[in-house]
Amino acid sequence: MVQGTIISNGSIIDLNPATGETIGTIPISTKDDVQNAITKSVEAQATSWSSTPLSERIALLKKGCQMLSQTSEELATLITQEMGKPITESRQEVAGAMDQDDYLDLIAKANEDEQYDHGQSIVIRDPMGVVAVISPWNFPCDEILLLALPALAAGNTVIVKPSEVTPLVGAKTVEAVSSVLPPGVLQLVQGDGTVGSWLVESDGVDMVAMTGSTAVGKNIMESCASNFKRLVLELGGKDPMVVFADADLDLAASDAVRNSLSNTGQICCSVERVYVDQSIQEDFEQKVVEIAQTYKVGNGLEEGCKVGPLVSIMQRDRVD
Repeated sequence: MVQGTIISNGSIIDLNPATGETIGTIPISTKDDVQNAITKSVEAQATSWSSTPLSERIALLKKGCQMLSQTSEELATLITQEMGKPITESRQEVAGAMDQDDYLDLIAKANEDEQYDHGQSIVIRDPMGVVAVISPWNFPCDEILLLALPALAAGNTVIVKPSEVTPLVGAKTVEAVSSVLPPGVLQLVQGDGTVGSWLVESDGVDMVAMTGSTAVGKNIMESCASNFKRLVLELGGKDPMVVFADADLDLAASDAVRNSLSNTGQICCSVERVYVDQSIQEDFEQKVVEIAQTYKVGNGLEEGCKVGPLVSIMQRDRVD
């Protein structure tokens, strides 16, 4: 079992955390599969994608994100089935993933040439090459785009390894966006940390972008340090909320509950502890309890559910 996911006979056994039922069996990429993907990425980056004008890359990426709309409800349902969040939150995630125009416009501006000293100096941004994206399970669709779009827009090719907890969401997301891109520009490999390490350690990968745990981030940083491989990490947090004596207690209590229980508390910036002025502690606690009692807990596909299951047995046991 890896990350609470069963690995058996070279495959991921994808389980619904609410019911324990098997959603699917996904073959894990072999070392040869990973190397083949890297080879295709290197070729695609060198021969076509890096020479495609920035404006064309941005237009294609916008179209690729919009392709998610063709299976939006199916994708939202799959997010809930694989990692448990309420279907309303899954729909919000997919809707946000489909509409990346503003984000891509900002990325485009960041990639434009810059002139200084009345044109005597020009800063030109060249792509790195091949970028490995290792994405998390808590926002299994949106986080792939958050990491992959800047790399792709800059002229890099990308290989995505989604979390082994949400392999089907990862596959559908990559399939939709890559459907409008040249072959080899955006690819997918499946598996656990072993597959991720093959990507990170490969000389054919020029940069790694990863969202996940601090422990895994340290391992990746150590691996990349040996040859100064570029690295982007977004790791876990321990986020406090502070409530002062003159705060709006109704608003503070509402925010505390919502930001603690959204995505069943499985967000790196979730409220994980609250510091409250002693003079208002009792009133604040009462309001928090009253609001929390209105939150329905259950299967994320159930109508009105606001708190789904934790993503896996491992996570549940850790919280217990």
